[in-house]
Amino acid sequence: MGIMSGGSEGAAVQVLTRAVQLDQEKKFAEALACYEQGIRLLLQAAKDTKDETKRKHFHKKMEEYLSRAEDMKEAAAKQKTLGRTHKQIQIEAGATGYGYDSVFGDLVDKTLSAVVVEDAYVRSTHQVYNFLQFCEFLVHRAECLRSITLKTTKDPADHKSQNERLEELRMSLAAHNVTLTLQYSDTIHDREIRFDSGWIIKIGRGLDYFRKAPGRFSLGWTDNHFRQCHQTTIDIFHQQTLQ
Repeated sequence: MGIMSGGSEGAAVQVLTRAVQLDQEKKFAEALACYEQGIRLLLQAAKDTKDETKRKHFHKKMEEYLSRAEDMKEAAAKQKTLGRTHKQIQIEAGATGYGYDSVFGDLVDKTLSAVVVEDAYVRSTHQVYNFLQFCEFLVHRAECLRSITLKTTKDPADHKSQNERLEELRMSLAAHNVTLTLQYSDTIHDREIRFDSGWIIKIGRGLDYFRKAPGRFSLGWTDNHFRQCHQTTIDIFHQQTLQ
């Protein structure tokens, strides 16, 4: 926003700097309060100044912060209404309609910037394709996404091919301004997905809960919404419920 002088101007800088910090810490309700206070101070500063250039600058910044405040309002409301609940999805064998968008769509908003996937089995071709489709979903829906971390184990049968596929995906994501970090470990057992917006998802089968499509020209070959599923349980928590 730039350094401003004067009572309302200086106070606006201080309050909005705090708002951005709280925003980054995912403390949405507190960030919202600071954004709203900072916007009021900016409005007063715009009224007080006789400099037309500064007035336009203040109004431009108010529009930016108002937009972010709306994001915070939505995120704070979601934390309040959903963050204290535990949602469980039971997927029966052969069920359809459980594509990544259906399962994770309600958890994605403008506060999501980083995702961590822990899954020991992102090895074979179809498992890497599942992870690729999950990444496509995230890039499409999470407009503020900046990083994805995959923690998995090395394929003892063909680590070279596994790594080549994931490296190709890493370069593809980089072209969309998303950093993919690959971490190989031999001690991973749990299957868990964590969003830095606070959501924690535990899936019995990880991302690999789909059966094969009937054929290469059948519905489900490219869109897993149409795929039959294996029986599995998905538990969705918010970090607030674990504190």
